[in-house]
Amino acid sequence: MRWFLRATAATLFMFGVYLASAVVSLDRLVDAARIGNGAAILERTNLERLRHSLVDQVVSAYLIRTGQNRPVKPLERLLANTYGASIADALISKMLTADNLTNILQKGLLPAEGRGAQLSALGEIDTSKVFPLIGRFSLVKPVEISVQIGDDEAAAGISLHFEGNGWKLSGINLPQKALRELALGLPEPRQTRRG
Repeated sequence: MRWFLRATAATLFMFGVYLASAVVSLDRLVDAARIGNGAAILERTNLERLRHSLVDQVVSAYLIRTGQNRPVKPLERLLANTYGASIADALISKMLTADNLTNILQKGLLPAEGRGAQLSALGEIDTSKVFPLIGRFSLVKPVEISVQIGDDEAAAGISLHFEGNGWKLSGINLPQKALRELALGLPEPRQTRRG
């Protein structure tokens, strides 16, 4: 019976450390966003994961846009996943400068590519109240947590990924309106005519 209690106590302790490390990392990211410290934000961001996350979201929105009134053809899906992803990648790379990323997290403003779409700002999260903060967490995988920002339709979310030395920003989960605006920056596929 003692071994069971010890194992339970050790498991609860490790889970507490796990959650506390995520809360501390999020608190530091929120503080950096509030004061507009782009260098600190970049230090707490895995840019490669963030870029992939945003590109995948924009390409998915593009596929939805091209198939609004009809099913997306396999060739269009292939085109979107190759050519469209490279254009989306260039679009997203422009967004991920220190200044742009700071504006996104601090003010909830996407750059011009997002045509002025407004998001909930990361600085709106009150990190001083731990239990409501943990209520915003959703476990994606053991090394990834999603954090909801805001409570309305403009609400976005972020993903934090554990990287051995702490949790880093690895994704910004954009609301549908912002994704539609970004997907408008991708070209329409050419229609092939059969004679």
